[in-house]
Amino acid sequence: MRSFLGYEQPWLEEHNGVHTAQEISHQPRLWRVLSGILEQQYDAVSAFLNPLLARSDLRIILTGAGTSAFVGDAAAPFINEGLGFRVESIPTTDLVSNPTKYLDPSRPTLLVSYARSGNSPESVAAVALVDQLVPDCHHLFLTCNADGALSSYAQTASNAYCMLMPEGSNDKSFAMTSSFSCMLMSTLTLLGGQTPVEWYKQIEATAALCEGKLEQWQTAIKELASQPFQRLIVLGSGGFAGLAREASLKSLELSAGQVMTAYDSSLGFRHGPKFTIDQSALVIQLLSSEAYTRQYDMDLFNEIRRDKQALAHIAISEQPLNEEAVFELGQLDLGDQWLCFPYIIFCQMLAFEKSIQLGLGPDNPCPTGEVNRVVQGVTIYPYNK
Repeated sequence: MRSFLGYEQPWLEEHNGVHTAQEISHQPRLWRVLSGILEQQYDAVSAFLNPLLARSDLRIILTGAGTSAFVGDAAAPFINEGLGFRVESIPTTDLVSNPTKYLDPSRPTLLVSYARSGNSPESVAAVALVDQLVPDCHHLFLTCNADGALSSYAQTASNAYCMLMPEGSNDKSFAMTSSFSCMLMSTLTLLGGQTPVEWYKQIEATAALCEGKLEQWQTAIKELASQPFQRLIVLGSGGFAGLAREASLKSLELSAGQVMTAYDSSLGFRHGPKFTIDQSALVIQLLSSEAYTRQYDMDLFNEIRRDKQALAHIAISEQPLNEEAVFELGQLDLGDQWLCFPYIIFCQMLAFEKSIQLGLGPDNPCPTGEVNRVVQGVTIYPYNK
């Protein structure tokens, strides 16, 4: 009998959690499939991207809504470093409501659109607005739905390239999990300045690590989720600050708002948001493996331990700390961008377990429909110059 995250499939079906559990669990397998897709399409996508990336005045905007936007937030710092020029993460929800505040008609622009379904109103509208307002524009779609509006657009548009994520990444559950990680991994490989040989090894090493952690972490995460925290605070630096935003959203979504969440950078947290720590708060730190950045992470780690204001405080780290409640990965030497994947799997597992313990159905924690898997109720207004 099949089981996921330590639960047998019939039990998960009874508790409305089978899709979420399966979609968290199958991520390493999907990443290996993704590696094959990237290899197969390498020549075609390079022919599309390389002439654009050779332009010194190119502007790259990473965009999406909700979790899809947080792909860009996590990826942008790493891509900036790899490509050597400015990459911006701007949500579709900002682009659509304020197009002239964010779009520059004088700059050639590559819009990288992330979408699980490819059908959200803002995703479609953002593409149309860029086409309308930026004469020299190009589109890279990273989406999980072959039948979505973005995929259909790319079939006829000469200025667009669509890469579909592996089958199974179009998550059936309410919360995006494997769709997020596949789109993030695609971005880091396509725009990270690495060769296919480099990212093939990195994807395999990351998948193997996460397969082991999906098993090893189950008991500890169940125990962590059983603690009576009502707030979750996730902290990280650089790209991990964007990842923290996605991690906090997972717990907010799967608890249907019963766990209120916050996120911040290690340095930014002291500037007011530290008031969110109280005796109902679980604090999670995503520690950098880079020596310089890690100093700031560790200063905050030691400060939170010293203050003793939180219900619980944990950290996830590649390097050993010899401290209690630290989840260590072991020395991988892959770089922070690849630590994104075990870090987010840990947070996905925690959100799932807390949802189960609260008596909710993780596949649809809002059955009354106020919040939906694909956003509803959005009116898109025509933009007149």
